Amino acid sequence: MKKFIQGMYQKKNFGVRLAAVILSVIVMGFALSLLVLVDLGTDPCTSMNLAISEKLGMGIGNWQALLNTIIFVFVILLGRENIGFGTLANMFLVGYSLQFFSWVWDKILPAGLFDSMAVRILVLIPALAIFVVSAAVYMDVKLGTAPYDAIAFIIAKWMPKVPFRLIRMAFDFTVIVIAFLFGGKIGIVTILMGFTLGPVIGAVGEKIGRFIECD
Repeated sequence: MKKFIQGMYQKKNFGVRLAAVILSVIVMGFALSLLVLVDLGTDPCTSMNLAISEKLGMGIGNWQALLNTIIFVFVILLGRENIGFGTLANMFLVGYSLQFFSWVWDKILPAGLFDSMAVRILVLIPALAIFVVSAAVYMDVKLGTAPYDAIAFIIAKWMPKVPFRLIRMAFDFTVIVIAFLFGGKIGIVTILMGFTLGPVIGAVGEKIGRFIECD
């Protein structure tokens, strides 16, 4: 593990990439806070975490950090190659950023603002774009994946003959079912992300990869 961590420091443009991953996961939390206000669903992982944290009466930041820590133990044992500084950033900053920005909106936005479908759609489109771009940056800098994302890669390693896209979709929809069972909001955005999130983020990442040298 020591050699692995030292290798992460030695990656090309490490400082720029570390700054990019920290900023990107914070921006992901910002975008998710807007998607929560729009109330048409979020990505499968966040939908599940919001549902469970509400049932437990726990803040989304604390719950997400706790769950990620538990999953992280399994990732260390089964898929250590997926771990990096980006893993730690995602584990803690996305949930707490979502919680912080949600608190800010609650303080400054007028009540009933999102009752209008027109307002919800106007916010939905840029919020989705911001989320996808920030997620693509976070993955493209190659400083490790979130524990949630690492699970899909671990499963793919065990099932090499199954296309990764199918594994990721099956995993995401399993999480959607869990969110539903806990009374989570399953909206059209959640379903669409279950089908398209991985491929779309991958495509966007290819476009922006030229700005951050990762090899």
